Amino acid sequence: METAIVKAACALGAGLCMGIGAIGPALGEGNAVGKALEGMARQPEAAGNLRTNMILGCAITESTGIYSLVVALLLLFLFR
Repeated sequence: METAIVKAACALGAGLCMGIGAIGPALGEGNAVGKALEGMARQPEAAGNLRTNMILGCAITESTGIYSLVVALLLLFLFR
């Protein structure tokens, strides 16, 4: 019975980890891309620099989502 409760708690924790861990990067990347497109529309000559910085920022932001995936996988498979 105790192992079933631990497995259920791990599954619930992994689901919450991925659910909450995906919200932050999604909002951050959406905001960054929106502001970059706004800047490109205002100053088309700076589009190359803005695009480079936007892609770099999105890659850094996405690492947070990858960390939450790693934690979720650890919860699922480490406490099996």
